[in-house]
Amino acid sequence: MTIKGLMIDPITNMPIIVLRDRDGQRVLPIWVGVFEANAIALQMENVQTPRPMTHDLMKNMLEDLEAQVERIVVSGLKDNTFYAVIHLSSGSVTRAVDARPSDAIALALRTKSPIYVEESVIRDAKTLEQSKESPLDTSRLQKWLEDLSDAELGKYKM
Repeated sequence: MTIKGLMIDPITNMPIIVLRDRDGQRVLPIWVGVFEANAIALQMENVQTPRPMTHDLMKNMLEDLEAQVERIVVSGLKDNTFYAVIHLSSGSVTRAVDARPSDAIALALRTKSPIYVEESVIRDAKTLEQSKESPLDTSRLQKWLEDLSDAELGKYKM
């Protein structure tokens, strides 16, 4: 997956990370907190801070420990909460570390690591959208997200 953009949901005013598959066929919106969105936006805009932010610190620690982020995977969706795993390697040792998707994505951006989403998450997210009974028309929002052009996305950037 790639990050199509980071935007504000025009309905809830919450930040959304918009992931899109490389073919542009599927979109996965992940609502995140303002601070998490800021950490991602800083990296997307190549903003250098005077002191390391948390995700910069994580990257620096991994480098000092001679560990690499192999990939991050948005691995689960339970009770409207997304889950992710950061896959690390150091020499012949590999580890999978539980993480919030926003933190995993912020770290992936800093380490230029690939972002994956389990097929079950995409399927469950669509099922969740279809079964939700709320004033938010999620199928309309999903269609709107999928149809956003890069120019339109710029109107909603953080």
